[in-house]
Amino acid sequence: MSSERLYFRQLLSGRDYAVGDPIATQMRNFAYLIGDRETGETVVVDPAYKASDLVDVATADGMTVTGVLATHHHPDHVGGTMLGFTLGGVRELLEKTSVAVHVNKHELDWVAQTTGIAPSELTGHDNGDKVKVGALEIELLHTPGHTPGSQCFLFDGRLISGDTLFVDGCGRTDFPGGDSDEMFRSLRHLAALDGNPVVYPGHWYSEAPSAELSSIRDNNYVLRPQTLPQWQALMPG
Repeated sequence: MSSERLYFRQLLSGRDYAVGDPIATQMRNFAYLIGDRETGETVVVDPAYKASDLVDVATADGMTVTGVLATHHHPDHVGGTMLGFTLGGVRELLEKTSVAVHVNKHELDWVAQTTGIAPSELTGHDNGDKVKVGALEIELLHTPGHTPGSQCFLFDGRLISGDTLFVDGCGRTDFPGGDSDEMFRSLRHLAALDGNPVVYPGHWYSEAPSAELSSIRDNNYVLRPQTLPQWQALMPG
């Protein structure tokens, strides 16, 4: 897809949306809008805080939100109760516009439990499935480790990596459903991707908000282990 036709926004919580929300500002989550300017369709990735703001951003850009992509079930990505606060998230968005919510099939029950959305309102996917947004195809990559159904989104030379891979480091594996050995396998899968996509993470935990995969391979310590025993020595437990 041409750069003129691709619609893509990286939006920082507490700065670009949910302005003034102390939890959004503290957590430094990224949400994303991915779409086709010619058809005016866009999906939103991980709308946890003030989801209506993200719909408003898309509308101001002349786009219509037609779906949600969720990287995983944690409340700072899809909404729910966290740190004593309730985040409207996907549930709030669905009250404003009725769209499909795309999750990995292994994450479906977790997302339903976290958000209070009925499982029947969620669309579960397998690894390698594709979601079309206008003429754009987004490939869904199952990357368990942070959670059982964590997924990343590959499209047009870009990889939205959620909490699986950050520019520096990776997501934790000590939360319920986390698995350190699965995280290793997922990181090796991402490290081997062709085409050197630009990686866009789920949080801004580094100096740069994104980086080419080749740079992350060279500089991110979590991609240095080549074998599971090496990983287990680096990340015991």
